Amino acid sequence: MSNKRPPDLDRWQSLKDIFRRNRYELKTDFVINDGKKHPCAIVVPGGGYGMVCSFIEGVPIAKKLNAKGISVFILYYRIRAKAAFPNPQDDLARAVREVTENAEKYNVDASNYSVWGASAGGHLVGTFGTDNIGYLKYGLPKPGALVLTYPVITLDPEYTHPGTKDYLLGKDATKEMRDMASINLHVHPEYPDTYIWCGAADELVNPENTKMMKRELDKYGIRSKCDIFDGVIHGVGPATGTNAEGWIDRAVDFWLNR
Repeated sequence: MSNKRPPDLDRWQSLKDIFRRNRYELKTDFVINDGKKHPCAIVVPGGGYGMVCSFIEGVPIAKKLNAKGISVFILYYRIRAKAAFPNPQDDLARAVREVTENAEKYNVDASNYSVWGASAGGHLVGTFGTDNIGYLKYGLPKPGALVLTYPVITLDPEYTHPGTKDYLLGKDATKEMRDMASINLHVHPEYPDTYIWCGAADELVNPENTKMMKRELDKYGIRSKCDIFDGVIHGVGPATGTNAEGWIDRAVDFWLNR
């Protein structure tokens, strides 16, 4: 994997991410306040449930979405010692409830909200669509679309990212626990429309995660689109200067232009 710093990385935000308090927060800095109603997205950065990497998978993506007229909420969920299941899932549900119940306050169209997640954040967002620990369990409205960026899908040791599994379930998690939190095992006919992508050169989260999720979406007839970009590694956020550049445009088009 290349050590070259992605051009989209926000260095100031990286310091904020390192020193932020480990608690639920929903940042509204990127909610557009121009008196008009806008589509809205909840963005969930990754970090292996050990960090919330808003410096590459939060703020840079929010800025790109703002430029397209989309209001953005960035979720900071509980991590590390506080990441034990179901704390992150509860935090995402809390964020969705806050957005949808305050749509008038934020002047957003919450009837077709989207949820975007990268890496472990992609796992968190992916679980929100499942039949066992998703939006139905929390009594929340179905998202208009999920956008999964190089996501962790399975917690099977053969394909998962070990840190994601260990922080969420513990190092001694049983097969039953791993299966419970493996998204591919809980896709169902009411799973939300999903745009999913990864890089073929991803050495941190095996691209098989993306491929197995696409197979499950197809099996249940869920509207979806999957892109796997040659030569692209993990952790590139908006992916400027790579073969995946433009994936945000593709995801927005999938979500808003059915």
